[in-house]
Amino acid sequence: MPATRPASTPVVLLNKVPEVFLLFWVVKILSTTVGETAADFLASNVGLGLTGTSLLMAGLTVAALALQLRARRYVPATYWTVVVLISVMGTLITDNLVDNLGVSLWTTTSVFSVALAMVFAAWFRVERTLSIHTILTSRREAFYWSAILLTFALGTSAGDLVGERLALGYLPSAGLFGLLIALVTLAHVKGGLDAVLAFWAAYILTRPFGASIGDYLTQAPADGGLGLGANVTSGVFLVVIVAAVSWFTVQQRRADLAAAPAYETAVA
Repeated sequence: MPATRPASTPVVLLNKVPEVFLLFWVVKILSTTVGETAADFLASNVGLGLTGTSLLMAGLTVAALALQLRARRYVPATYWTVVVLISVMGTLITDNLVDNLGVSLWTTTSVFSVALAMVFAAWFRVERTLSIHTILTSRREAFYWSAILLTFALGTSAGDLVGERLALGYLPSAGLFGLLIALVTLAHVKGGLDAVLAFWAAYILTRPFGASIGDYLTQAPADGGLGLGANVTSGVFLVVIVAAVSWFTVQQRRADLAAAPAYETAVA
């Protein structure tokens, strides 16, 4: 009879998302920036247009997400590929609603806020937690990725609303959202703000923060940017993301090797 995994084995081995520390946030912000610049690059520079880019990225996102959902545990390369692709999709969802359908950014920001709140409410009602440290079932992971997609769509809408419609500008917008992230961090560290609430608040805010940085780097100086272009910005940030994910992979393999003797002892 084959050995079965005992209930006492640490469930962290099956958690489908990474531990949250500084490099996690760095890669997440870079992913949001790539989401903004890559969508512009494919639509304008490659010439796919908004519709063509949306169809291509939707297919890639579904394929990557299918691999992520089939995995039995956290795999850095798969996980962060999904994050980058969903970041692009969040940008495209907002762009399609605003540019193709004429929906105002006020409306999209409000709708995505309500939709995200509904996902969180349903998630908590069913699972009694919104913690990312226990993404151990397919249902929890479905809630998790639904929330992630909406945070990207909401962040894109909010970032464009503040930076463009309210004419704050790209760099001041990045400063504003960066300040809000700092305040959330301070409230958690010094003010006792719940860790789960602080995480999701920061996750939402890093999207417009990263998008504002992306716009500032890529847009022409006449429009308030540095004029580096989507090609250069996307390429540089992708290289950094790949390097970071490679480091994540090495660290995960080391953790697997360290955990293997304990697991073998437990099932013996």
